[in-house]
Amino acid sequence: MESFRYILVGGGMATAAAAEGIRRHDQYGSIGLFSQDRYPPYSRPPLSKGLWQGKRMETIWRYPDPAALGIREHLGQGVADIAPAAHRIRLQDGRTFGYDKLLIATGGAPRRLPGDPQGVHYLRTLDDYLGIYRAARQQSFLIVGGGFIGAELACALIRQQKDVRMVFPAPTILARILPQDLAQSVSAYYAAQGVQLSPLTSVHEVRREGDRMLVAPSGGEPIEIDAVIAGLGIRPSTTLAEEAGLQVQDGIVVDQYGRTSDPDIYAAGDVARFPLPALGRSVRVEHEDNAISRGRIAGRNMAGAGEAATDAPFFYSDLFDLGFEAVGDLDAGLATFADWAEPYRKGVVYYLADGKVRGVLNWNVWDQVPAARALLGTGPYARPEDLRGRIQLS
Repeated sequence: MESFRYILVGGGMATAAAAEGIRRHDQYGSIGLFSQDRYPPYSRPPLSKGLWQGKRMETIWRYPDPAALGIREHLGQGVADIAPAAHRIRLQDGRTFGYDKLLIATGGAPRRLPGDPQGVHYLRTLDDYLGIYRAARQQSFLIVGGGFIGAELACALIRQQKDVRMVFPAPTILARILPQDLAQSVSAYYAAQGVQLSPLTSVHEVRREGDRMLVAPSGGEPIEIDAVIAGLGIRPSTTLAEEAGLQVQDGIVVDQYGRTSDPDIYAAGDVARFPLPALGRSVRVEHEDNAISRGRIAGRNMAGAGEAATDAPFFYSDLFDLGFEAVGDLDAGLATFADWAEPYRKGVVYYLADGKVRGVLNWNVWDQVPAARALLGTGPYARPEDLRGRIQLS
């Protein structure tokens, strides 16, 4: 049985960052990467952002030369199970490999429409992007979902001069994370850009009729459209961890070092749930900075660094000419205080619970993530207005 000092399961940004982290502390230990994806690790944000704006495909690869990092890639090779006691993995084709340290960075799988009708597009992988890109030769698109992926793809397709309609069960776009007044402003802005919005609407059925898709919404007439894209979020891919007996709770539970309940197995990226001291609880974060920063730390610690992660990951989105960077808990159900330089166009929104800062949204305010992180968990503030000016708006 062939063995590696380090085995990385998954082919995303966290895996690539872990390999880089390992090499900072161990230049020669063998690394084996096993991924169901047929591509080497790549950045995912460009799939809904930069690639639609002319970014070149070759810029998305996380490392151009795996040999330079001493990585043996096994692409298109799914892992069937992990045997922690034996320090072994088994591939779906039956081959087995041993390890000293293992990283699970299996990410998540898109939530599917009921019945998962044929012809519906989802966006998670490079192949998904290529499928949507080919579909963009057509003219009309229905996007199911009003979250990050739906909002970003609507922006991308409008810029391609396509007809776009969004259907979502909430009253506004991004209703789960933005305060109501800001969410209403964003929805109005999208409508002004030409996106047809159908709020408070769910999808009952999707079926193909000839070259077109027929969508039955919860209210109104059936919608005939060229293509349907569902952006409904993801479910963390925890099956391998569960079957290996690791602790799982809406994600693989890890400590601040990235270790799972087995000290020789680590997890990072979308699939990992980790403690965030500033909030006093554990979180699971599905964004780029988390994958890279926590993946790198997990890799370092697999190689013996003993480095704890304490910073809150930041996340961002681009929405036409609007955009944001944020940290912490962006929950529209929390109390908020907005410090606007220009209402709904530039400012900072603070999310509060018991007078303490739980999240910070820098809306069209850039390069202020360190300041936002420093405020996370502070308080209690007797008056929310005391937060005014804490982050520079210009």
